Amino acid sequence: MSEPTRRLAGRLIGLGVTGSIAAYKAIELARRLVEEGAEVVAMLTPSATRFVAPLTFEALTRHAVDTDVLELLPDGRIGHIVVADAADAIVVAPATAHWLGAMAHGLAGDPVSAACLATKAPVVVAPAMDGDMYRHPATVANVARLREFGYRIVEPEVGPLASGQVGLGRLAELDRIVEAVVEAIGERPIRAPDPTLRPPLAAGPPRPEDLTGRRVVVTAGGTAEPIDPVRFIGNRSSGRMGIAVAEAALARGAEVTLIVGRIEVPPPEAAHVIQAETAADMAAAVYRAVLGPTAGATPDSTTEGPPLAPTSRAPAADVLVMAAAVADFRPARPAARKLPRSERLVLELEPTEDILAGLAERLADRPHRERPVVVAFAAETGDLGRAAAKLAAKGADFLVANDVLAPDAGFGVATNRVTIFAPDAPPEPWPLLPKREVAERILDRVVRLLDERSVQAGELAGAGRRDSSGNGGAHR
Repeated sequence: MSEPTRRLAGRLIGLGVTGSIAAYKAIELARRLVEEGAEVVAMLTPSATRFVAPLTFEALTRHAVDTDVLELLPDGRIGHIVVADAADAIVVAPATAHWLGAMAHGLAGDPVSAACLATKAPVVVAPAMDGDMYRHPATVANVARLREFGYRIVEPEVGPLASGQVGLGRLAELDRIVEAVVEAIGERPIRAPDPTLRPPLAAGPPRPEDLTGRRVVVTAGGTAEPIDPVRFIGNRSSGRMGIAVAEAALARGAEVTLIVGRIEVPPPEAAHVIQAETAADMAAAVYRAVLGPTAGATPDSTTEGPPLAPTSRAPAADVLVMAAAVADFRPARPAARKLPRSERLVLELEPTEDILAGLAERLADRPHRERPVVVAFAAETGDLGRAAAKLAAKGADFLVANDVLAPDAGFGVATNRVTIFAPDAPPEPWPLLPKREVAERILDRVVRLLDERSVQAGELAGAGRRDSSGNGGAHR
């Protein structure tokens, strides 16, 4: 099943609400923007708070609502300036005649106009007011001036108005406003993919806890294959993508085992962390974490975090996300002592074990419904043509491939642009997204696969019960 298209995934949208009776519709607008994948921060003028409660927007967006131009964020930053600097677009809906006039003349008396004055992001304005007010020469001139600023105006519609009359001035349909936001952003890169540059999210999980009771194993970072006790062959992986998956799985209620090589970001404290520096260490750690403590050799490792809960289930893990950049080759004969510097050093390399292929062999005799969901990763340079073959070779349920040469999508950055490869499905490219959002969408697919296997297992169990009672099976 294809991932639903979320055209604003990874985007930060500032939603300005002014004091119109149509302000109640901004609540639904916020919900639709969130459904499109956006992170939304609401800003209300003082008069808007008389029509709608800030708490409603806070519950929908998980962000505090800015209602005072002098208000500071908990970390001391100025709220409307952070929105101005980080938002991919600001949409003002509804916009009153008073606000249009203030904005046209640069009067920043509320957080909505202040953010619009301070931002370089596209601004979308959806007016709503009495028909005669909208047709007044002053309002017409103010709207024209906002167009000169480059603002996109979503014209009001004809319909019943608060005055009891029917005429022009009704807030545009929300679908039109959402489309205007999408079009205004276009193909622009995400302005602030780093969450620390955005307004802070309120406490609470970003997704339902749909992995509660599940054991998830995640690998992250790059391996280091020793040349001698000092030098090694490694790669540029920072571990950010794997750490993001681990954090997202924990937030969804999973018990997470995080197997890490060399990483540049701290692992989450709630995860059970296993250090596995080499490809051989990581292979052994993965087999033990996924298949149980008797599988594979014990790697040289240290652990942090809460102890693993004992389990009698086979396999021992429900999910494996193989996000680590495991070396494909290692020195065939690493030196026991530091090699002296010389003009030339020739290394003989040998291939390392393909961990996922080895895992697939160990799981080959088990029914599909009893295997863990396996997610593979493939870092390519320029061409993703080999990804489909890698998916088949590794026996994964789906594979996440990316071009590490692409801007803002390689090693060590906060964003990623991936393509999903799954059996019997065309490649599914995703837009440039923060790595946490990529992680969430990966886990959305994982949850669907887990649910499908649970249904299959339940149907088979039910069939077995019918057979034993003589009321089903071959006698049906």
